[in-house]
Amino acid sequence: MMKKTILLSVLLILVYGTVTAQFTRYIVRFKNKGNASFTLANPSAYLSQRAIDRRTRYNILYDSTDLPVTPAYITQLRNVPNVTVLNVSKWLNAASIQTTDANAITTISGFSFVSSVNGLAAKPATEGRGSRNKFALEEDIIPLPVSSAKGEGVMGDFFNYGSNSYNEIHLHNGEFLHNIGMRGQGMQLAVLDGGFMNYTSLKAFDSANANGQILGTWDFVNRESSVVEDHPHGMQCLSTIAANIPGEFVGKAPKASFYLFRTEDVASEYPIEELNWVCGAERADSSGVEVISSSLGYYDFDNATFNYTYANMDGNTTMAVKGADLAAKKGILVFNSVGNEGGNAWNFLVTPSDGDSVVAVGAVSAAGNVGAFSSYGPSADGQIKPDMASVGVAALVQTTSNTVGASNGTSFACPNMAGLGTILWQAFPEFSNMKIIQALKQAGNKFNVPDNRTGFGIPNMKLAFANLLVDYSTATASTAGCTATVNWNSKDVSAMKYEIERKAPGESVFTKVGEMSALGNTVLSNRTYSFSNSLAALQPGTVSYRIRQIVDTSVSGFTAVYVDTITATVEAGCLTTGTGNTDPVNEKVTVQPNPVNGHTAFLVVETAYAIPELSIRIYDAKGSLIYTTQSNKGTGKKTIELSLAGLSAGTYFISVYNGKKWLAAPALIKR
Repeated sequence: MMKKTILLSVLLILVYGTVTAQFTRYIVRFKNKGNASFTLANPSAYLSQRAIDRRTRYNILYDSTDLPVTPAYITQLRNVPNVTVLNVSKWLNAASIQTTDANAITTISGFSFVSSVNGLAAKPATEGRGSRNKFALEEDIIPLPVSSAKGEGVMGDFFNYGSNSYNEIHLHNGEFLHNIGMRGQGMQLAVLDGGFMNYTSLKAFDSANANGQILGTWDFVNRESSVVEDHPHGMQCLSTIAANIPGEFVGKAPKASFYLFRTEDVASEYPIEELNWVCGAERADSSGVEVISSSLGYYDFDNATFNYTYANMDGNTTMAVKGADLAAKKGILVFNSVGNEGGNAWNFLVTPSDGDSVVAVGAVSAAGNVGAFSSYGPSADGQIKPDMASVGVAALVQTTSNTVGASNGTSFACPNMAGLGTILWQAFPEFSNMKIIQALKQAGNKFNVPDNRTGFGIPNMKLAFANLLVDYSTATASTAGCTATVNWNSKDVSAMKYEIERKAPGESVFTKVGEMSALGNTVLSNRTYSFSNSLAALQPGTVSYRIRQIVDTSVSGFTAVYVDTITATVEAGCLTTGTGNTDPVNEKVTVQPNPVNGHTAFLVVETAYAIPELSIRIYDAKGSLIYTTQSNKGTGKKTIELSLAGLSAGTYFISVYNGKKWLAAPALIKR
């Protein structure tokens, strides 16, 4: 027994000696969250009000992953000699630590609340870039001259994009959303990256800095608030969303607000960066952001023992994808670049883009051609990946020399798509993150034939908007006497309009019976509408109405969608004309003369009682309301003059109401 004990002790010394020599940073996982001071019933103790509002809006339940790591556990880690606590993850119920002391690892492993201690990384990267440069492809930036050309159609748009910037956003018809007021205002994004060098002084961010759109920063690598002195990659990615240089470079959501989180140590590649990523996503969630844009990915590491296989790209295995899917579960719209491995031996997507709730973004040019470097899908568990594609070939970026250049990489396709997704969600905050993802996919140019290069394709933002209108809008139809009233609500701006179509009993096709201009202004807003339609002379049965919303009335960009279809009932009494269904003794309504050759006719209303609210409506043969007036009468007969000036020859129907009670619908023939 003693020999076995001695042997075990020697093995432990060898193991810890090897671990200590190889790693200096570790992940400590805890068995539980044994702290009663934080409860699911009081989320305000660990989440911002904005984060709580997101959970409430989308009916997201709180669970144990929301609870902070037990503070006493972290205190005990800090009290171990030669140990520095780096970052703490409540989602993983873990902490990263730094130490070179094998005894410290032994001590921590012995804590009753610790489930495991595993190496994550070697010593922190020293000053400089080291031997690894994971962003080498994307650092090859081609300077672009300032262009005076505006780009076709730009002069009518809200932003002056400049030709290059216009071509990028026009690939998605994204300027449509800008033009209806969706520019990111009120939306918050977190950008997770390797640094945001000089973002405070570069012209692409003049507006964002001046308007206070940078809400917060944190460096999870160096554990400090400043991110301005680090690598420029994150700054370049941010520029695709936030840039506002009129006539040269306009981002996809330039009015949004941002949190900038450095989670990546660019000079090395170790799993500790995945943990940093999760911590960044947690802070984004706690802060209340709607969107995460991450142009980071993992599959190989400086220590090959950590390397992933393609089988690991299954949406469930890696630390990063667990964090990404949890962020989505909390209601955040998560975008991640699919990777730049398309021309490499690996070839496949990288994590966390393999998450089933993560939008993996591939790269195309402004002409829609796939970048050869863009990683291939599908994921190992058979998901269609990437999910969609945006401009990452010759994509516009802000340079460190304060110019605008063009660079390649899915790193830029991701924030381009994230910015567009942000402004689409801005238009429909009623819908969840998953609903927005589905709308983007359905609007892709390959939705019906997805592939492993661009997934569901390049989303058309105007089409995505129109499709969401169908789910958002509601309509009802009711009848009173021989008049049908169609009510509906939708979102619109003043440049839009509605067409009302009807399919009467016995008819097989819909016919347009009216149209209405939108009542909105230049910014998208919810509106309610009402349309009245005569049922006189129709066969009894069911009449159907459908509302066609024209969201773009221009000839070149015409886009319309049927937002709802409803039905009403035509009663048998509407077959007659003249006095309709009224009692000929006590109620009589006639038109004199009839037919009429001139511009004046007389409506004669005779009742044995007074009518304080006499409503008169004139409809054309298609049922469109063309004239309405209010009057009153006492007991007996009243003659009301009707001006027919401007009416073309044809048959018209006059609906007469006693308040809300229908009296008659005599026909009028004008010659």
